Amino acid sequence: MVRVVIPYHLKMLAKVSGEVELDVASPATLKGVLEALEARYPMLCGTVRDQSTGKRRPMIRFFACEEDWSNESPEKPLPEKIANGAEPLLVVGAIAGG
Repeated sequence: MVRVVIPYHLKMLAKVSGEVELDVASPATLKGVLEALEARYPMLCGTVRDQSTGKRRPMIRFFACEEDWSNESPEKPLPEKIANGAEPLLVVGAIAGG
């Protein structure tokens, strides 16, 4: 079971509170987590990653075990602490301004 923390605006869209727990096939990858998230919450399709290319949206970042995974390969296995649910995967909406 992989635990995922999503930004507030996506929680409201998906009508969830707190963390989301997802069954992800082993080895757990970022791609697998995002596919499971979108399968369970179809209203999130296209909000975290582009539907046609599968690439993450520019203003979305991923953090696993306090490391930025935003530019890692989506096929790279996630750290064991994320895969076994000891720590959550963080999906963070980046802040921009001027």
